Amino acid sequence: MFSKDEAALLRKEFWTSFGKSFPRKWLLYDTKIKGFSFKFVADRKKALVCLDIEHPEDIASELLYDQMLSLKVLLETEIPEVIFDETYELESGKIIRRIYVPLEAKFSIHNKNSWRDCYEFFVETMPKFELFFYEYEEFINQAI
Repeated sequence: MFSKDEAALLRKEFWTSFGKSFPRKWLLYDTKIKGFSFKFVADRKKALVCLDIEHPEDIASELLYDQMLSLKVLLETEIPEVIFDETYELESGKIIRRIYVPLEAKFSIHNKNSWRDCYEFFVETMPKFELFFYEYEEFINQAI
């Protein structure tokens, strides 16, 4: 097991290594839609590429999620393994709306041998989400 400090250093090393191995400007929070952001998730048990909908106004979150649901078939054409979850619980206990793709391979941020597969998964999956967003950005934005 790792101490809290060792785990923090390992997480930092993971993300720094990812940034150096795959230097690229990702869309992430720069969607220009409040509460609508893309994220990379990597922890002790899983790795995900996500679209998180967490607008401060619940009705706006609901409308954005419904708008994405209306595009579900199109998104599944681009990313067949995508999962829609209207009540995704974060480690903090907060409930958000999340549309995500999990890394199928066994992964732990504490296992450096699994990092390369995760990085490749991130680099392969996030551009699909980004391209989809750019193609349907106007339509998504109409939700609110």
